[in-house]
Amino acid sequence: MRPADEDKMKKFLIASALVCGVATQAVADIKVGILHSLSGTMAISETTLKDTMLMLIDQQNAKGGILGEKIVPVVVDPASNWPLFAEKARELLTVHKVDVMFGNWTSVSRKSVLPVVEELNGLLFYPVQYEGEESSKNVFYTGAAPNQQAIPATDYFLEELGVEKFALLGTDYVYPRTTNKILEQYLKDKGIAASDIFVNYTPFGHADWSKIVADVVALGAQGKKVGVISTINGDANVGFYKELAAAGVSADDIPVVAFSVGEEELSGLDTSNLVGHLAAWNYFQSAETPVNAEFIKTWKAKMGNKRVTNDPMEAHYIGFNMWVEAVTKAGTTDVDKVRENMYGLTFPNLTGGIAEMLPNHHLSKPVLIGEIKADGQFDIISKTAEVPGDAWTDFLPESKVLVSDWKNLKCGMYNQTTASCVQLKSIY
Repeated sequence: MRPADEDKMKKFLIASALVCGVATQAVADIKVGILHSLSGTMAISETTLKDTMLMLIDQQNAKGGILGEKIVPVVVDPASNWPLFAEKARELLTVHKVDVMFGNWTSVSRKSVLPVVEELNGLLFYPVQYEGEESSKNVFYTGAAPNQQAIPATDYFLEELGVEKFALLGTDYVYPRTTNKILEQYLKDKGIAASDIFVNYTPFGHADWSKIVADVVALGAQGKKVGVISTINGDANVGFYKELAAAGVSADDIPVVAFSVGEEELSGLDTSNLVGHLAAWNYFQSAETPVNAEFIKTWKAKMGNKRVTNDPMEAHYIGFNMWVEAVTKAGTTDVDKVRENMYGLTFPNLTGGIAEMLPNHHLSKPVLIGEIKADGQFDIISKTAEVPGDAWTDFLPESKVLVSDWKNLKCGMYNQTTASCVQLKSIY
């Protein structure tokens, strides 16, 4: 080969190498971990959220992905096993090296994951209503805090239905126990006597509801109006509502408002005897907006006409789209830089209005109360303007003095009385 040709070949090889290097960088994948139970007692609710995430990722990839890179979902099954959630989260972050995780349903599973995401500086988007009393710099809480669900539902019972005696029925874990602690104090502050508040907890998957339903019915023996506030979770709801129907209890007799029963759970039940009972969420499929109509159309086209939409799906929809925007603004998936770009982001709710990500890692969201219809959908009977999520309740003295502000104060548990940051890590 002549010197001139050798020189040309060298230049060609260098140019090719540069092109290959650029191409290699451009196709590097962004990995999204999906941490939802696909088996066990919570699969009835969580499988839908896995499917939602896959749909959202497909949609974003059809738009070109993020930063010119394809999004790859990494799906694991923690199998409704709370310690396994921690193991699977660690696997996602250390083995698969995901850039973000979307997952969990129950608070006990989130508490299991918390030390892992904080240790490894991961990022988790948590899409389900929870008990509050927490704010981690590594978690964005896109579901409802107590002031966005439990408190407004209780107000509806007091003000609109005239409920005088309350049965607080929950599954035995952190979310129902903490929420009911808040609600007990709130009811007492509203003048409800301690003797008029009945609290009962049952294990996950509980099936025999005859005694508990009989106890609830007995509360109304003296003529006072009884209402049930339900924090029962998972497939235990099936047995509870069947027993209510078997006992001939209608919504007129004893109304039930649930925080973990949505369209997905009702789709597996005979709802004819549940008409009139209530649920409090921030979204219902029956919301009549153009953006929701499009969301439902897309979902059913992918999953079939029998599949319904629900509240935690909307939370993932908002959270994922905000994360995409934050990554785009940051120009990287680096957790610290993404976090900085999350504050103040807005995105349209499916029910109308705008969600905003607050410095306390919670969203502003409208509160909706829906009445169960015979077809398993909800008639929306109450809707508020957007309510800012509160990480620390105003209804417990020890929490009232606390605020969360990761943007300015760089603290999730800041005591306003002492003007000091109590802790940076979560209480597990």
